[in-house]
Amino acid sequence: MDHPRTIVITGASSGIGAALARAYAAPDVVLALTGRDAQRLEETAEACRRKNATVETATVDVTDAPAMERWLKDLDARQPVDLVIANAGVSEDRVTLDTLADATARTFAINVQGVFNTILPLLPAMKQRGRGQVAINASLAGYRGLPTAVPYSASKAAVKSYGEALRGAVARHGIAVTVVCPGFVASRITDKNRFPMPFMMTADRAAGIIRQGLTKNRGVIAFPWPTFAAVRLMTLLPAPLVDRLLRRK
Repeated sequence: MDHPRTIVITGASSGIGAALARAYAAPDVVLALTGRDAQRLEETAEACRRKNATVETATVDVTDAPAMERWLKDLDARQPVDLVIANAGVSEDRVTLDTLADATARTFAINVQGVFNTILPLLPAMKQRGRGQVAINASLAGYRGLPTAVPYSASKAAVKSYGEALRGAVARHGIAVTVVCPGFVASRITDKNRFPMPFMMTADRAAGIIRQGLTKNRGVIAFPWPTFAAVRLMTLLPAPLVDRLLRRK
């Protein structure tokens, strides 16, 4: 979509979400931003207002389906949403077998159910209008499960597949769906990592790549290219070989 006028972004208090808000901020744009950190969210909003965008903020929990539905439908009734970016996500660190069950539940509640709660309330109105755009922030980790991020990579595989399937299901209604698969982007999630992260990029650079891809209505936006190529190669290699390469020391 070339010029979305009303844009919803979850997880906008930091990282890619905040950078996307700043990237889209303009005098003729309405930004509806939500995030868990009220102070950081307001900082993002102020940066966007300085670019003369109209900004609404809400600290709605993406795991709260009724609250998300109320917020989104109220917004859409006042300002029909052109683009929704389901960006909110978490990654649990230091997960052990003893904590895996709880970590998996928490991660899927935000990374998977949170995506559903963000996009599904808006689809009926988009269908009625015959237009709309949905972006789901997955990850290159969604292409192959990682032993260092079991709940995270599994959750991203789930929303990647969901977005790919949804794209074909709603295309006839004029709704475009894009799955975004970044590599390592500087954020509070990557700050926790204790392993090499090749081709790390800033959130602002990632936001620029994402916005360009959304403008072109790309079905998948996967970057950076070297990391994407390596991940795709892993999906073609024999599983035992990849397991050995990825196994924890």
